[in-house]
Amino acid sequence: MQGVARGTYGQYCGLSRAIEAVGERWGMLIVRDLLVSAKSTSELAKGLPGVPENLLSMRLREMGYCGIVEKAGTSDTSGNPQYKLTRYGRELEGPLLAMGRWGSAMLNDPRPEDIITEDSMMVAMRAMFIADAAAGRSASYELHFGDIVINAVIEDGHIETGRGRLPGAVMIAPGPYLKDMVTRRMTVAEAMATGTVTVTGGAAVMEEFVSMFGLPDLEAPRPSRD
Repeated sequence: MQGVARGTYGQYCGLSRAIEAVGERWGMLIVRDLLVSAKSTSELAKGLPGVPENLLSMRLREMGYCGIVEKAGTSDTSGNPQYKLTRYGRELEGPLLAMGRWGSAMLNDPRPEDIITEDSMMVAMRAMFIADAAAGRSASYELHFGDIVINAVIEDGHIETGRGRLPGAVMIAPGPYLKDMVTRRMTVAEAMATGTVTVTGGAAVMEEFVSMFGLPDLEAPRPSRD
């Protein structure tokens, strides 16, 4: 980033500029959460509890300089100004969802420090969504991931995600087997046989849901000890 105190990579390359703008620690996670909705620094910090306050403020200033974020003109419940992605910033959605799909191969059991947030799950559902498979379909789902509840509304190849319960929607609690089902490593019947998957309407409804979501069945190489 030319003009910002932090150094550049010294490469005349689009990828280099992109990494300078959002590749530093927490940058893409800030973008992820702003893809869901405008947020203040305190709201961002709530969903990213590991980020130091001064670093979060620095990232927002850097991304504002690059034209990725801007003041939203709205405030949170405490009156703090909120930030949103610019039109240019929203162009990061495709690369971000692609990175999420790629990174899913490295997800095994959660680490002790790992948390799940509403924003992360809403973006994850968008990353897994298969638009072509949902063409001509209409469905509403209320998804439970432990204490996290989000919803997804599908209309003719498009998905909208939101927070909380959705009256009249199909309720799904996939337990620990959502990734296994959407990578097709486990069938719906096998997952439901574990007794940890709950769905309103039974296996047929779950089959329809899973058919509209997918992840590549990749196996991330284990880190070398050499």
